[in-house]
Amino acid sequence: MPVVLYQRQRDLLEFVQKYIKEHGYGPTLGEIGKGLGLSSPATVHEHLKTLEAKGVIRRKSHEGRGIEIAAPYNTNYIADLASTLEIPLLGYIQAGKPLEQYDDPTATFKVSANLVPPGKIAFVLRVKGESMIEDGIIEGDYAVLIKEETIKNGDVVVALLQNGLATLKKYFKETDRIKLMPANAKMEPIYATEVQVQGKLVAIVRRYL
Repeated sequence: MPVVLYQRQRDLLEFVQKYIKEHGYGPTLGEIGKGLGLSSPATVHEHLKTLEAKGVIRRKSHEGRGIEIAAPYNTNYIADLASTLEIPLLGYIQAGKPLEQYDDPTATFKVSANLVPPGKIAFVLRVKGESMIEDGIIEGDYAVLIKEETIKNGDVVVALLQNGLATLKKYFKETDRIKLMPANAKMEPIYATEVQVQGKLVAIVRRYL
């Protein structure tokens, strides 16, 4: 089965392929970040680790330009695209505001079937705002989420706060509170003693047309 890459991973791989073709060597973390509009080198590093784990790139340790393409990859192809699911498109998620219902309560959204783990209940929310922009989640993206009882630190979740407001953030359980961490250096984390997790993020889908 072909390797499945999500949108930001494909964007990054496409940038690296194009850069190597034009220059004959790999880009630095800073050049990748600048090319993709990512201000955090740590975010670029995490994406590269994922691509390396999936076997599509190699990195030479201690070399600033040591990124190589491990195997040809068609960045316009998504594995198993013919096998799709239609899941409910419930509405919009924006940091610090109530969940906003979609105009059509019967609306659905088609996703590749391999994005949703077997036996899981899935739904889609459309992203508003820039609270997760440094993780490659931007306004207009479609967030594919699953109902999940087991949440680990670092998971991206839709969290419902006690005041009825909702947010899409990274989840961290601390000793006596929950920290909901944005991926935007301009924003502060949210701390709460009680949080209801509505869903766990499994994929981001972006439409260009």
